[in-house]
Amino acid sequence: MPSLPNSDELIFFVNGRKVTEKKADPEANLLFYLRKVLRLTGTKYACGEGGCGACTVMVSRYNAKTKTIHHFPATTCLVPICSLHGAAVTTVEGVGSIKTRIHPVQERLAKCHGMQCGFCSPGMVMSIYTLLRNHPEPTPEQITEALGGNLCRCTGYRPIVESGKTFCAESTVCQVKGSGKCCLDPEERSFANRQEKICTKLYNEDEFQPFDPSQEPIFPPELIRMAEDPNKRKLTFQGERTTWISPVTLNNLLELRTNFPKAPLVMGNTAVGPSIKFGNEFHPVFISPLGLPELHFVNTTDAGVTIGAGYSLAQLNDALCLIISEQPKEKTKTCRALLKHLRTLAGAQIRNMATLGGHVVSRPNYSDLNPILAAGNATINLISKDGQRQILLNGPFLERSPEANLKSEEIVLSVSIPYSTQWHFVSGLRLAQRQENAFAIVNAGMSVKFEDGTNIIKELQMFYGSVGPTIVSASQSCKQLVGRQWDDQMLTDACRWVLDEIYIPPAAKGGMVEYKRTLIISLLFKFYLKVRQGLNKMVTGFLLGPEKEVSEIEDSTFNHLCVDPYQHPQDPVGHPVMHQSAIKHATGEAVFIDDMPPINQELFLAIVTSTRAHAKIISIDISEALALPGVVDVITAEDVPGDNNHHREIIYAQNEVICVGQIVCTVAADTYAHAKEAAKKLKITYEDIEPKIITIESHRACQHGEMVVVIKNMKSGVKLPRFESQLCEVHVEGQEHFYMETQTILAIPKREDKKMVLHLGTQFPTHVQEYVAATLNVPRSRIACHVKRAGGAFGGKVTKPALLGAVSAVITSHGTGRPIRFILERGDDMLITAGRHPLLGKYKIGFMNNGVIKAADVEYYVTGGCTPDESELVLEFIVLKSENAYYIPNFRCHGRPCKTNLPSNTAFRGFGFPQAMVVVEAYITAVASQCNLLPEEVKEINMLKRISKTAYKQTFNPEPLRRCWKECLEKSSFHARKLAAEEFNQKNYWKKRGLAVVPMKFTIGMPMAYYNQVSLGEVSFHPNPIYLDGSVLVTHGGCELGQGLHTKTIQVASRELNIPQSYIHLSETSTVTVPNAVFTAGSMGTDINGKAVQLLPSQFCPKWGTRSLHSHPSSLPLRSPSPSSPHLPPYLPQNNPAFICFEPLSECVWVCVGVYVCIHQLALKDPCISDSLLHFSQGLGEAGMFMGSSVLFAIYDAVAAARRERGLTKTFTLSSPATPEVIRMTCADQFTDMVRSGGQGSI
Repeated sequence: MPSLPNSDELIFFVNGRKVTEKKADPEANLLFYLRKVLRLTGTKYACGEGGCGACTVMVSRYNAKTKTIHHFPATTCLVPICSLHGAAVTTVEGVGSIKTRIHPVQERLAKCHGMQCGFCSPGMVMSIYTLLRNHPEPTPEQITEALGGNLCRCTGYRPIVESGKTFCAESTVCQVKGSGKCCLDPEERSFANRQEKICTKLYNEDEFQPFDPSQEPIFPPELIRMAEDPNKRKLTFQGERTTWISPVTLNNLLELRTNFPKAPLVMGNTAVGPSIKFGNEFHPVFISPLGLPELHFVNTTDAGVTIGAGYSLAQLNDALCLIISEQPKEKTKTCRALLKHLRTLAGAQIRNMATLGGHVVSRPNYSDLNPILAAGNATINLISKDGQRQILLNGPFLERSPEANLKSEEIVLSVSIPYSTQWHFVSGLRLAQRQENAFAIVNAGMSVKFEDGTNIIKELQMFYGSVGPTIVSASQSCKQLVGRQWDDQMLTDACRWVLDEIYIPPAAKGGMVEYKRTLIISLLFKFYLKVRQGLNKMVTGFLLGPEKEVSEIEDSTFNHLCVDPYQHPQDPVGHPVMHQSAIKHATGEAVFIDDMPPINQELFLAIVTSTRAHAKIISIDISEALALPGVVDVITAEDVPGDNNHHREIIYAQNEVICVGQIVCTVAADTYAHAKEAAKKLKITYEDIEPKIITIESHRACQHGEMVVVIKNMKSGVKLPRFESQLCEVHVEGQEHFYMETQTILAIPKREDKKMVLHLGTQFPTHVQEYVAATLNVPRSRIACHVKRAGGAFGGKVTKPALLGAVSAVITSHGTGRPIRFILERGDDMLITAGRHPLLGKYKIGFMNNGVIKAADVEYYVTGGCTPDESELVLEFIVLKSENAYYIPNFRCHGRPCKTNLPSNTAFRGFGFPQAMVVVEAYITAVASQCNLLPEEVKEINMLKRISKTAYKQTFNPEPLRRCWKECLEKSSFHARKLAAEEFNQKNYWKKRGLAVVPMKFTIGMPMAYYNQVSLGEVSFHPNPIYLDGSVLVTHGGCELGQGLHTKTIQVASRELNIPQSYIHLSETSTVTVPNAVFTAGSMGTDINGKAVQLLPSQFCPKWGTRSLHSHPSSLPLRSPSPSSPHLPPYLPQNNPAFICFEPLSECVWVCVGVYVCIHQLALKDPCISDSLLHFSQGLGEAGMFMGSSVLFAIYDAVAAARRERGLTKTFTLSSPATPEVIRMTCADQFTDMVRSGGQGSI
């Protein structure tokens, strides 16, 4: 690393080995250092902002004062290497390896099927491993909490949690109401008469190696000696642009603060790091007081508790737990409110890195803790060279009033939290899009003091977050309410005055203005009820029923069909076989694209994308970028040797840009840092072009609106009757793929014949081959694409890798002739690749009073984006499958693909089916509402009843559908649950429950016959299916995306060849061995590839055995014409959580100029491990995707119950996603009425 003179040595340990870095760069993070310097690639890059947990490691530090070792998880993408002096880092490679021995954590995660693509698995391993180092026998709650900062887009979390629970001391067996009985006992099951034998586990715990905590590696003694060294001195690390200074005494720190008043104090780097990366901030000097004992302490007095500013939020959590256990409940109301929010604030990694002092002084407008601290009358203890002073953590401080700010030379020493009193109530409230690791939409800290023995307000404080650029205080309203009784009239006045005082402008950042204003008074109402509940226990005659809480959803148990007892013991088909690469995933030894070793002279690529939705390119100035060190070339459309517009997909923008995020040019440099810096220096001049079409509505309003592909139509039955009802609309918004491994390509040019090799993660290597060949103007046979595995895909890696592969290939052919490593950062990936097609559905329905639907006229509009991509095929799916499981005698459907100035939407799990079915189920539910029937009754009335032809002329037998429907209702005790929900709703005004069941008819296959066949280029059978030692190599055209395709193919080959699975190997997917293979998508990968593997041995290959060792049959390519393998059910142990992939609660946001807002992981709200619905998620591939819509319609059912109770009986439409905003504002009540009426009305 480049550095300036006088830099100290950085000393830390990684996996027990000493690392001495003489040229430590303050700008380098631990993730970069592990992967690129130490070549420990098990730690993965996924989001780059600490929100996904893929880069988790364990950091251990020795506390010389307490003589203890502290282990904690950390996200390496936020950890500067300079902060690690004296620390020990353990990565997944240090936990266990297939080359030595695997750790029980790794073994159990693999054998419990807790992984699919495996990209997140090292992070999961490290989170559980760190927990076990601190708690060798954790509780199930600790397991869930430890994994709260880790995201997984494949498994649905259940098997991951189960693997962690195998370390728990207490029983994790299902128990019914604490009785000790299992819900699977015959007397406990409502479907006890089912004939088939069931299994509840897919693994055998007896196979696990024991966990012995005493055998873990010791903390390096050298680091203990360093920590206890009485002669420690200040350390300075100087990089190319920045300097890092680590003081060892408080006086040292205060002196540095005086000398460098603008230098940030870095402890956990959870605030400074993201501001540098995403806010383009630059700091020439960093001061890191990490480990100063003066900042790490807890002092308790009779008045309260004082906590050092250096305490991490996790340590703060532990300290508050101890205080609560020691003090009377009435004194710890502030501590309890803080503790409640600490448990859901960020993930475990961030809570162990972020500090109390940093959180308080940074004053984020979304802070959950600061409003509570302010409401609890906390004070901040400051220190500088001039002495100490205290300031109140109050409204002026949180609102950044100049008179309440810290002086430039001051630092936060500690925070004092006074104890509450008997007549003092403190509470924290928040509402976010998910339970944890999500910024609040609105949060609040409130407190009230009463005159002793009365309900007369003596002091009142209310602080709100996420409603403005800072946390705001409703101080004027509180002053007006002092002296009032705590009653309903006070509440009405308080709501009206608070709405007047806290103003949110209509164009406020983030929108949701009405919703946020509603939440302001809704949270006030919740606080009012909570205080009344407390007063009820202290003031005689102040009666209020106990506040009812919704009980946590009980854990569920899955039933799996057992293997046929008559099946041959060596036949693996149907058995829950561990993923082929599971152990390698768990140890970090599975090689993904960016894990491949560096290639000599390789270059790194940075992209420059359009900042305009529709504009003419006037000029591109590359001179300043080329002048920077390390920059080799800048590529534009002029440098493309072949086709720059292949099948209407534009490689580099030429003359004009048609969306924000379109690639204009790329920069190649010797390091990614140099390439990225040069990309910032490129100057592009634009001239805007009208119109800019962003939405379906703007497309329809525009007279020149184009269709990105042709319109699709379908019609059945006779002429549609005239409709008297009005046209109804349903919106289904887009969705981000968020595969864990971003789009990654390694392009290697060959010296001969203009050949090129590409290593990438894709679902369609043939497509990449086609585009790269066309762009370079060479035959396809010169392009070789290799796919070992992909870190998730979900449709996002069908067509997009072809475009990006072509982009990277141009550089290798443009004079450089050097390999290119092209890794998209998360924000660029989300911006460029788009996602699911947003849809607007319009319908008119003709129906009878008994719920029978006679006619339907449906129109679908989808946002295709700026180029065709997969829009035509998606639209065909939408139209062809738009009848779902119902028979409607007169049916007409139109599909219109709208061309917009947005990045082109592409394939996504479900491929149009979920969007269309939301519309279908919406009008079924609407008919039920109009007929005063249950939606389930209308569904059953109109469900297909006899063998008939679908609208697209396919013969369909509905018997399995109706049997599944009946069985689902019976086994779920649907009607009993429905009655229980209705009873609950009658007793609870503010909380409602809903229940829904949704039928689904999903045809596996593609409209084009070619896509339903598979090409097995010499199935393993390369050049001989059986080698002389008896081993077998299988190759096929399917891509391993985590779904276990290779694993299942091996199972099939094992059965057909009658040999053990250990004799069979499947290396990779390549266009060299299997030309012209179709994409791996649509739940067809196993069917077509498995069927081909099944057919080939019987037709072309000898049986395995000693005699076959001398047989060399000629190998022939085989095409399987069958899109399914009905007699071959290979088992999928890693069941895809398509259920949760539906994501009925998350949304993607574009602003009116076509800029994508959600380009960071934290802006998305993918389900995390604590979201309760995940405990019920299990499905297979595409078909299971729409099962998640049952959540959407259950929400609809609950909202309908709330509206009926409020006298709102009119049929309403609940579009997808049903965000918290949509749900809350649809449940109209006195709070929404007060907001919409400008503060009028009463509560």
